[in-house]
This record gives sequence, structure tokens and C-alpha cells, in this order.
Amino acid sequence: MLDKMKNIKVKFKDIFSKKNFKVKLGKFLRSFKKYFSTNVLFLTYLCTSIFIGFLLRLLTVGEAFDIKAFVCDFTMCVLLGSFGYLFKPKNQFKYFFGLSVFYTFLCIINHIYYTFYMSFVSVSLLATLSMLGEVSDSVTSRLELIYFIYIIAPIIMIIVNGVLSKKNYYFEVGKHEKGKRMFASNIIVGVVIIAFVIVTLVPSEASRLIKQWNRDYNVQRFGLYLYTFNDLVQSLEPSVSSMFGYDSAVKTFRDFYNNREVSKESNQYTNIFEGKNVIFIHAESIQNYLIDLEINGTVITPNLNRISKEGLYFSSFYPQISVGTSSDTEFTLSTGLLPSSSGTVFINFYDRTYETLQQQFNKKGYYTFSMHANEATYWNRLTMYKTLGYQEFYAKDRYLVPKDKSDPDWVGLGLSDKSFFKQIIPILTDIKADHENFMGTIITLSNHSPFDDVSKYGDLDFSITYDKGTGEFDENGNEIMESVTVPYIEGTQMGNYLKSAHYADEALGEFFDMVMENNLDEDTVFVIYGDHESKLGKKNLRLLYNYDAYTDDLKDESDPTYVDIDNYKYELLKNTPLIIWTSDKKLQGEIKDVMGMWDVFPTIANMFNLDYNYALGSDVFSSNERIVVFPNGNVLTNNVFYSNLKDEYILLNDLPIDSGYIDRIKEYADTRLEVSKSIIVHDLISKADELLERKD
Repeated sequence: MLDKMKNIKVKFKDIFSKKNFKVKLGKFLRSFKKYFSTNVLFLTYLCTSIFIGFLLRLLTVGEAFDIKAFVCDFTMCVLLGSFGYLFKPKNQFKYFFGLSVFYTFLCIINHIYYTFYMSFVSVSLLATLSMLGEVSDSVTSRLELIYFIYIIAPIIMIIVNGVLSKKNYYFEVGKHEKGKRMFASNIIVGVVIIAFVIVTLVPSEASRLIKQWNRDYNVQRFGLYLYTFNDLVQSLEPSVSSMFGYDSAVKTFRDFYNNREVSKESNQYTNIFEGKNVIFIHAESIQNYLIDLEINGTVITPNLNRISKEGLYFSSFYPQISVGTSSDTEFTLSTGLLPSSSGTVFINFYDRTYETLQQQFNKKGYYTFSMHANEATYWNRLTMYKTLGYQEFYAKDRYLVPKDKSDPDWVGLGLSDKSFFKQIIPILTDIKADHENFMGTIITLSNHSPFDDVSKYGDLDFSITYDKGTGEFDENGNEIMESVTVPYIEGTQMGNYLKSAHYADEALGEFFDMVMENNLDEDTVFVIYGDHESKLGKKNLRLLYNYDAYTDDLKDESDPTYVDIDNYKYELLKNTPLIIWTSDKKLQGEIKDVMGMWDVFPTIANMFNLDYNYALGSDVFSSNERIVVFPNGNVLTNNVFYSNLKDEYILLNDLPIDSGYIDRIKEYADTRLEVSKSIIVHDLISKADELLERKD
């Protein structure tokens, strides 16, 4: 026994002896050198692909150094790249180059989309590229060279391939390479690493990855390539929904609605508008900070200012959009549900059953309609409106739309709001004559991005002129002054947006003048809402709030008037106006409680004596706590704003919150996001009678 122990000890020492270590190290270095020298193309593909994935995170979400994102990018590139070894060396370049071009395309399109929508592309949205149509200018106008920095990857691939070809690399490698073994080795490495990533996910990470609510978080944490693969899987769900968690969705649906007590208590606004007509005005890209904004003595939205003071004005109202922007707003307002995180409801889930505001008005004998000067097929509205319950859609073909974009009646993306409003007045007059009651939606168009039709917005100049001392003095000792003009926001995206909004406000004012002249205000309630923010980005808001004319630069943080446009402030500034107006001005006042688009259905239902069962929001005048849940998992209350991306929050007032408050609102959000998804994906409202326990 002792002899055996001695032999083991000798062998152990021999293994870790200095001489043996050098031998092992030399062998390893030779193997590494050989691997590197015979896999140059694969390693080039791998490094460049990981690098552009890093660049995308850096230039969009801004937090690019998460180690897990590098690991996930590496793993996805290894797994997909491994198939290249099934080709002969002389043909591998075509495969690796093709992958490199694909990754480059992903990065470019996601960077552009992020700039435009502050989110990342959903695979299911690629099926809706036809939706660009008339709004393509709003995308192409923002194209910048920085978006194409990612082509560095295929360019490097081309250069490396040229060098290798000259050195006869592929012929030499072809003598020794064992492609199937390399393929298998890479697959094993990739699977092992991805398995390790999966088992080390904390529950919150797994939930965010699976549910795909917060795209920013998923790209920042798991990289673009895993995000895209995961989104591809998610995008298949609408077509094969019965194969993806139907039983779980039904349980979620049952548990929520069987135990939910819908608060429909009476309040001072209950049935106040019963029997009245109602017109919703969908004000494109109108944000709340426009209200009472004045630049160089010019009031930007004088008509909205007046209307907001004559009616009920909800100053903390937030749209709850996902990737479907305007269509998401229409869906959430109509149903009280949250939009889909995979694609858009109007495109991907139009054939489901929903309980809608339009249907409830139909049951009351109302004539329901929508008016919009865009193509009827845009956002699949022609089809989806039938699902929502509109009886008629007055789309582009119902109006006189100029063909020449230089025509004064063409502003921005199509028919100007001023011409549009003029043309719908006779239609509205006929509707009023033919129907005892009506409910309609009027969708404006002129204030749609890119806000570049400045020659038609009116004569506004945002440059600032002031007197500045020259440092020289006259014979009386007085400093000689000179007139200085600085541009401020003139010629910027923010300046153009304010001009566009000013034009849209003028058109709205003219519309209300025509409404009054034609007695269309009689027995009619008008609900004006901004459909979503302008998506101009932080730099434009910093320019608006922090410009110093005397330095022709931005104020620094030491200035007492400096406004810090951080991530939280940026999110909080995304609110839009909501105004309920009647010509008799019986309802007036500002409602400062936070409110989401999903609260419109229950609030209007209370005012018009309508019924509902499935809306996830609540009447803003009920005793319920005001909570707004966003599709990315963010949550806003009167007390806090919770960021799902960072898993942190800020207090909005001095009121204390208890230790479990954040956990409660997170659970509240998760539940409703899951319920909404279950209804949309699995068409559960159509089966509600058999799934739920009806309470008499």
C-alpha cells in the first residue's frame, strides 16, 4: 500500500513538474497556433459578428458591456457558424459572408428602428413592411451614416478572404481539415454554453426573455442574436397558438376574471352623457408639453390650450403603445387591453374576438364610424375595424386628395388636416341628419413624423434676437451694443415638430369653428387625445428645455433652471393630452391623477352607461388606485415610476411607500400583461362563456 502511495506521489510530482509543465504548455500553444492558423475565416466571422452586436448595444441602449450579452452573441454565432464546416474550405467564405451580411442587416434595421420607435424590431413586423408605404419618408429622412457602420463586418470579411486566397490558404487547409468533427465540436461548445446561460438565469431574467415584453432589456442583457432567435419563436405563436401554452393561458384567464371584482360604483360622472353623441379625435403625435408652450411670443397650440381649459383635461395621460404605435392606441382605447408584444394586434391578431367600445355603442343603437385620409389597408384597418365593430370606414378614397405633393392641400404624408376637416363636415352633417345617435373616430395625419414639410406649416421663426455688448464704449462711456441672432431650435427636428404641431392645432381650431357653425356640437361630446409621443429623442428635449440664447449652447447642471432629461424624465414626458369637451362647458377642470389609454373605455362607459367585462383599465373617477402598466413592463402610479429595464424606481412625490409597494405593482403589471396576452393570442373572449364562472 505504501509503495502504491509513493508511486502515485511520484507520478503526481512528475505531472506538475516544471519540465512537464513546459511540455504541456508548448503542446497547448502549438495546438492553439494551429487552430488559429487553420480557422482564420471562422474566427474573423466570429469576432466581427460579436463586435457589431456590441456596437448596436452601445449606440442604442447605451449599456453595452454586459458579459452575458457577449456570451450569448458568441454562442449564437458559434452555433450558426458551425454549419460552415460542412462545406469544403473553398466554399466556406460564401456561407460565413452570408451570415455576416445577415447580422449586418439585423444591426442596421434595428438601429434605424430603435431611433424611430425607441424599441427593437419584432420578426413578425417584417411581415408588415408594406405598412411603410406612405410613411416611408418618415424613416428615410432620418437615415444617417452612423446606421451603416455595421458594414465594417462584411468589409473585413472580404479583405481577409482576399488575403487568404492570395496565400493559397483554402487549398492548404483543405488537405487537413476534418469538417464534420469541427462542426460537431462547435455545436457541443455552443450547446454547453447556452445550457449554462439558461440554468444560471434568475427567474426575472427568464420571465423577461420568454415574455419578450421589454425588448431593450433583452437586447442589452442577451444580445441581438439571441433576442432575434427568441422573437422568431414568439412570432410563430399566432399561427400555432394551440401548441404554445393554451392550458396555461386558460388558467390565467380563469383565475383573473373569476376572482376579479370590477369596480363600477357610481360617481358624479356616471351616466352624465347617456344618449349623447361622441366623436373621438385621434391627434397624431401631439404631446402634453405642447400645452401652454410659448416660443418667442408664439403660442404653439392656442386652440388646444383653450379647449383644455374649457373641458376636462387629463394632464397625466399616457398611451400604452408597443411596436404598433397608432394602431396600438386604437386597439387599447377600443378594448381596454394592452397591445401585443409580438407584432401588432391589427396585423397579427385581427381575427380574434374582442369586447370593444364600438360594439357597446352599437348595442345602444349608435351608428359607429371612423374617418382617416390614409389608405384603408394601412395597419390593416379595413379588416380590423370590422373586428372592432365600426359600421363604416371613411378612408382615403372618400376624399379629394391632391396627387401633387406641392399642392397646398398636401401636407406631410398626404391630405392636409385643414382640407380633411373641411371635407368631413358635410359627411358629419349627413350622419347627424340620418342617425339619432352616432359614435365616430377622426384620425388626423398632418402632424406625423418626419415633420419636414416646413414650408406649409406657417410663418414661424424660432430664432432669438437680443442685444449684446461689444466690449467697446462710446464717448459717454456707454457700452456699444449689437444685435445678435441665434437659431435656438430653428431648423432642428424639435423646431420642425413644433411648427408641425402649430399647424395641426390651427387645423383643429378651424374644425371646431366649422363644428359650431354647422351645429354639430349639439348633444355631442368630443374626446381629443394624443395617440403617442413624437419620438424625437432626448437630445431634442434637452434643446427645448436647456437652451441658453446668450451662449448659443445648452445650460450645464450648475444652472438653477437646468432640466435633467435622464431616462426617467424622458419616459415621464411621453404623456399626451386627453380632453373631454362639450360646447356647453359644463365639465371643466384638470385631472392630475395618472391615467393610461386602457382607462378610456371604462371611463367613457361610466359616462355613457355602457357595459364591459374584460377591460383591464378602470374608470379614472373610481376609487381604484391609479396604475398605468406599459407593454415593456414599466409601471407608473401617482407615487412612483418603476423601470422594468433597470428593475428600479423613482419617487414622484414626498409620500412614503411601504416595503412591499413595488413588489405589488410589479405583480399587478405582470398579471395584466399575461392576461392581455392570453386573451389576444388564444382568442379567449370567444370562449369566455364556457371558461368562466358567470356571477349573477
